[in-house]
Amino acid sequence: MKVTDVRNVYAMPLTNPAYPKGPYRFVDREYVIISYRTDPDALRAVVPEPLEIAEPVVKYEFIRMPDSTGFGDYTESGQVIPVRFEGQEGVYVHAMYLDDDAPIAGGREIWGFPKKLAYPKLVHEGEVIVGTLHYGSVLCASASMGYKHRPLDTAEIAHSLAKPNFLIKIIPHVDATPRICELVRYHLEDITVKGAWTGPADLQLFRHVVADVVRLPVVEIVSAVHFIADLTLGLGEVVHDYLNELR
Repeated sequence: MKVTDVRNVYAMPLTNPAYPKGPYRFVDREYVIISYRTDPDALRAVVPEPLEIAEPVVKYEFIRMPDSTGFGDYTESGQVIPVRFEGQEGVYVHAMYLDDDAPIAGGREIWGFPKKLAYPKLVHEGEVIVGTLHYGSVLCASASMGYKHRPLDTAEIAHSLAKPNFLIKIIPHVDATPRICELVRYHLEDITVKGAWTGPADLQLFRHVVADVVRLPVVEIVSAVHFIADLTLGLGEVVHDYLNELR
C-alpha cells in the first residue's frame, strides 16, 4: 500500500474500516425521553466549561434505531443535559450506551460521542413503553411511560431536535497524553417528525461502577415525550480547543 493510499483512508482498521463513510440517515427512529430534575452540584461536576448549565435538568433517552445507514439496527440509551454556549441553547451529550459496534466506533472517532457497549432495550408492553439499560447482567436504568396518552405538536419536537448538540472529543497520544481535546458541535438535519405524544412516566437509576447514570440522580420527573422521526446525523465542527490554552 502506497503512502498516498494510506493518506486517503478515513477510519481504522486500515484495510477494513469498522464503519462506512457518512452521511448517516435514520428512518423511523423511536425516542422515549424522560426529563427530570437533578442535584445541581452533581450537574456542575460533569458539565465542562465553557458550556453553561441552563437549569438543573437531565434528559434520559431511550432510542430505537431500526434503520440507520451504515450502522444497521440498534438501540441506545443515555443522558443529555440542556446547556448554553455563547448564548445559544443546546444540549450536552453526557453518556451513551448502545449495543452495536459500528456506531460505537464511528461515534467516538468522528464526533467524540461518549459511547460504551451495553444492552439497552425499548419495548411496548401492553399500555406502556418500557426502557431498560443493562451493563452485562446488571440493571442500571428502568423507565416506563404511558403509551400515546396525548398528542404533541410535531413542529415543536422538530424544533427541539434541530438545536445544536455538544460533545467533548478526546483522543490520546501514543504515550497516553491528550492529543485531541475539543468541544464539538453538531446538528441533526433533514428532520421529519412522524408522530409525538406525552403521558405519565417514571424513571429509576441504579448504581454501577462503569455505567454510572445514577451520578445524576432523579429528584423529580418533569416531563416525558415519545416520538418517531426520520433524520440525518450531521457532521461536526470544533468550537473550542482545550489544548490550545496550553500551547
